[in-house]
Amino acid sequence: MTETAQSARKIDGKAFAATLREKIATHVARLKEVHGLTPGLAVILVGEDPASQVYVRNKGVQTVEVGMNSYEHKLPDDVSEEVLYALIDKLNADPAVHGILCQFPVPAHLSETEIVARIDPAKDVDGLSVINAGLLASGQKAMVSCTPLGCLMLLRDELGSLSGKSAVVIGRSNLVGKPVAQLLLRDSCTVTIAHSRTADLPAVVRQADIVVAAVGRAQMVKGDWLKKGATVIDVGINRIPAPERGEGKMRLVGDVDYDSALAVAGAITPVPGGVGPMTIACLLANTVTACCRSNGLPEPEGLTA
Repeated sequence: MTETAQSARKIDGKAFAATLREKIATHVARLKEVHGLTPGLAVILVGEDPASQVYVRNKGVQTVEVGMNSYEHKLPDDVSEEVLYALIDKLNADPAVHGILCQFPVPAHLSETEIVARIDPAKDVDGLSVINAGLLASGQKAMVSCTPLGCLMLLRDELGSLSGKSAVVIGRSNLVGKPVAQLLLRDSCTVTIAHSRTADLPAVVRQADIVVAAVGRAQMVKGDWLKKGATVIDVGINRIPAPERGEGKMRLVGDVDYDSALAVAGAITPVPGGVGPMTIACLLANTVTACCRSNGLPEPEGLTA
């Protein structure tokens, strides 16, 4: 952690993610040496979306860097459901593939819900399936969504034990809000799920030792919403105009008004450089975990929830 000019510490997700990838590489090397296993991650990309292409490329590079096998499957925009599902079925049956994800969004003629349902829950390293959501909610072993897992890791690193903390999660999405709340409950927090329609939202947030902002509204959470010393995890990624950088230029901001929060929070994730770098690192961690589970091996320490 590094001290800012104000009171809040910056939670450096980029540095934490780099350390996590080093741990993953160590576990992968041991799996190869002791058990003759190499975790494999298969990524399906449908169409030519530029942002998705960059993200998939980064996933592939980082997968190889930690010593795992990377399998990329690029399909055209007009691919049929039958062809896509046949590929998923093939990957489900392939013992060399331990993790499968389809990069979203996909073209309108395909259903993201049905794609996720088609993936073997044991290989659903994005943690998006109804089965994994149910396992998480019932306290059983699940593949946990990557961004929520990253949030939990950052909180544990910053605070140690979370037991007894009051936490407010702003946002109720299946991707972040709900699984983050389940993870915090599992770590014995008292959890409130709030959202844009919560009555007197600032007053609700002001009671929290931990604030996880995942509502998708740029700079919505102001510094005066926060309890003094609160730990703030900002999941938001929003683009807003940046006229100081030139006409038509944009900049990234979170769901928290970072500048005003600095004077109140005890610690906070910046945007960019906070939660974002954790997502791919946790995807790799989930793939190693899936490999161990599928082969009856102990789960690697420090990579799971």
